[in-house]
Amino acid sequence: MAKTFQRPQALFDQPTHYCPGCTHGVIHRLVAETIDELGIRGRTVGIAPVGCAVLAYNYIDCDFQEAAHGRAPAMATGIKRVRPDLMVFTYQGDGDLASIGMGEIIHAANRGEKFTTIFVNNAIYGMTGGQMAPTTMPNQRTSTSPFGRKTEEAGMPIRVAELLSALVTPAYVTRQTVIRPKYIQKAKKAILKAFTYQMEKRCFSLVELVSTCPTNWGMTPPEAIQWAEDVLLPYYPLGDVKTPDADVKEAPCKTK
Repeated sequence: MAKTFQRPQALFDQPTHYCPGCTHGVIHRLVAETIDELGIRGRTVGIAPVGCAVLAYNYIDCDFQEAAHGRAPAMATGIKRVRPDLMVFTYQGDGDLASIGMGEIIHAANRGEKFTTIFVNNAIYGMTGGQMAPTTMPNQRTSTSPFGRKTEEAGMPIRVAELLSALVTPAYVTRQTVIRPKYIQKAKKAILKAFTYQMEKRCFSLVELVSTCPTNWGMTPPEAIQWAEDVLLPYYPLGDVKTPDADVKEAPCKTK
């Protein structure tokens, strides 16, 4: 009997270290499926972050490099410029990308570097102890905001997708989520599209994925899914924020 659902070849058969209810495993699978479908495993390089996904290379079967905290875009830039034939992607959390790495991602996107960023937004620092992140919601409690995020002191949460879409150069910026099955296929299509644009040497691309962190949110996995749907998604709306096919008045990032 033929199997209709099985482990992607680009995903190692490995027990997970992630917490129960964490969605990193789902995202890893979607990336692995994309690599398999495009037939690019032999020429793909991932850049692992500092954070919960620091061990991404234990799960996704392609070449990997480890970047210092927030510096994945810089490392991806160097690899892609030296070896433009490779498929390069960064895999980053909101602490890694939107805090210490904010300058790196903005300038890489603005230069139109031809790599892909998978940005996992769970509104908190995960591995380092549940501190407040730039994406933490107003009044959300964290280890460094035990009484909730006060916007008069910390400002409003940063919408990374909208921030990058305001730049002229980056051409594909989208936000999806993997918190329920009905969202997962849309997330997969977004990742596949981002990788395809890179294969076509068209543009920088960022796929933001709204995710859960039951452990640091102090919730059960079902509670975390519901909270993400009720609180995160209204503030972080899903869908394409910018596409390379949109009418661009200034120079696009497509190479000649």
